[in-house]
Parts: sequence; structure tokens; C-alpha cells
Amino acid sequence: MNIKSLLLGSAAALAAVSGAQAADAIVAAEPEPMEYVRVCDAFGTGYFYIPGTETCLKIGGFIRVQGEFGRDEVNDRQGWGDAGTSDWDMFSRAYISFDAKSDTEYGTLTGFFAAEFNADNDTDEGDSLIDVDEAYIQLGGFKAGFFYSWWDKGLNGETDSLGNFTEFNSLAYIYDGGTFQAGISVDELEGASTKPNGVGLTGTVTATLGGVSIDLLGSYDSEFEEGAIRALLSADLGPGTFQLAGIWASDPNAYWEDSEWTVAASYRFNATDKFAISPAAQYWGSLKNDGSRDFGNDDQWRVGITTDYDITEGLATRFTINYTDPDNGDEYVSGFLRLQRDF
Repeated sequence: MNIKSLLLGSAAALAAVSGAQAADAIVAAEPEPMEYVRVCDAFGTGYFYIPGTETCLKIGGFIRVQGEFGRDEVNDRQGWGDAGTSDWDMFSRAYISFDAKSDTEYGTLTGFFAAEFNADNDTDEGDSLIDVDEAYIQLGGFKAGFFYSWWDKGLNGETDSLGNFTEFNSLAYIYDGGTFQAGISVDELEGASTKPNGVGLTGTVTATLGGVSIDLLGSYDSEFEEGAIRALLSADLGPGTFQLAGIWASDPNAYWEDSEWTVAASYRFNATDKFAISPAAQYWGSLKNDGSRDFGNDDQWRVGITTDYDITEGLATRFTINYTDPDNGDEYVSGFLRLQRDF
């Protein structure tokens, strides 16, 4: 073996060793499999599977900026403190909701939570108030928790007032037969009644045929031993929807205390796909006497109009103005202008 062969052999051996070391240096462990978020279409749009589960979750909400006007409007929102005597006020609100659903052998299991975050001026007591809007569990037709009662349903627009307290901690059963629905609930009335240990019982039936629906609602306040009933009719009429409602109460109670009876009507006129106008009116007969638990002889009426305009997808504005004239008091004008971004 000569010198040339020896050098060539040594170079080949070094190249082989270097190649093996280089190959060892770039070897990497295989990546863990990634679990992508899957769309869930079993309960409608917007739901997705929580990774690793068969539970579907939907997150929604809105951001609202609203300016209100009316007599002493700055103090008109309950719980916002004595902020002054201004006849107009502006506030912002963030609302977020979480809706979790899954199928079970007993029907759909739902867990729902929503909260409001309200902000007025930093100098006011109403700044940064947080409110639990709803929190409940539902399995099939059984529902338990803090949620809106059937008294919360009103007419189109912002002129009518058809319920006093509309949220309770309740136990309810709801039957949905498509064109016919019925429900019953036991409501805890603490805070809604001036008496302790308040319990309420509410029942409702709804029938829908074509573009017409009728709601019948009744509630009983066990502490005051008084009740109220309400009927609401909604019908598609021409380019809009006509609605009519009436309430009668035996005496003031947690569900209705404004007057012995009232009747209200509205018509939502869909001028275009984006613009709607809703004129409305309401009359209250035998208003409750101030500082008492009895109905009196004074009446009150209100007329108003609400406009809705969809600026673009997810962004809309609402304006309402109302004129109210009570028998034993000064007439006044009130309303608001709202800008809201839904998501």
C-alpha cells in the first residue's frame, strides 16, 4: 500500500464517520398529533366541540353604547346610585354569554351563563357594575337556575311595559310540541316582594298557527295572595307584524303592580331589509297609589315610535322616543339612541 492509497482510505473513513454524526444530529422526535377544534352543527350555527369532549360550546355577546334622555334620566336605572339631576345620560355595556350543550339519554343537557359589564362615568357610582344576567341548567324540559320568566316577553319596539320583575331563581318545566308550547315554574320572589319567604307560581301556554301566535300567561304571588294574567297576540300583517297585549291584576304583586289593568299595541313595519319602524301605544287603568299596595283611580297613557337600522352585518342602531301623560302628574318625553355591535 503506497502513501496515496493510505490517504484516500483515511479520507473515506473520516467522511463516513462525519456523515453518520451529521445524520444523527438532525434526527428529531415525531410531533404529537394535534387535535383541531371541530365545528358542531347539532344545535345550530356558532357551536364548536370542546376539545376532548362531546360537549358543544357557543360564545356570543354584544357591545352597546347608549344615550338616554328624559326627566332625571341620569338616576332612572335602578341600582346606579344618585348620580345627579341631568335629563340625559350615556353609558356603555359589554354582554357575554356561554352556551354549552350535549346530547344525553334524557334529552339535551344545557348549561348557560351570561353577564353584563356596565360602565358610566368614572365619577359616578354606576361605573363598572357587573350583573349576572342568567345562569341556569336545563335537561330536556326541566330548567333550574336564574333566568328570564315569561313575563319578560313584550311587544316590538320600546314603548310598552308588560312586566315588573322578570328574572327569578326558578324551577320550571317546559313542553315544546312545535305549534303548541306550555310551561310551569315555581319562582323564588325574594327581592321582588316586600314580604319575606315569597314564592310564586307561573303557568303559560302558547299556540302558533301560520303567522299568528297567542300567549296566555298567569302568575300567583303566595305572600300577597294576589295574581295577574296576561294575553299577547302576534300576527303577520302586510309588510310587518301587529301585536296586542292586555294585563289584569287582582291587586299589586311581584309580577305586576303598575295598574289594575293595561292594554298595549304595536306594529313593526319592515320598510326595507335593513330598516324597520315600530309605532306603539299603551294605556294603564287604575294606577297603583304611591306608597301603598292598592290600586287607585288615576290613569296613564303613552305613545311612541322605535326605529331599527342594520348598518352592516353585526352592527345596528336603534332610536326610540315616547310621550307619557299620567292623570296626576306632568307629561314627559323620554327615549334613547343605541349603537350595538353583536358577535
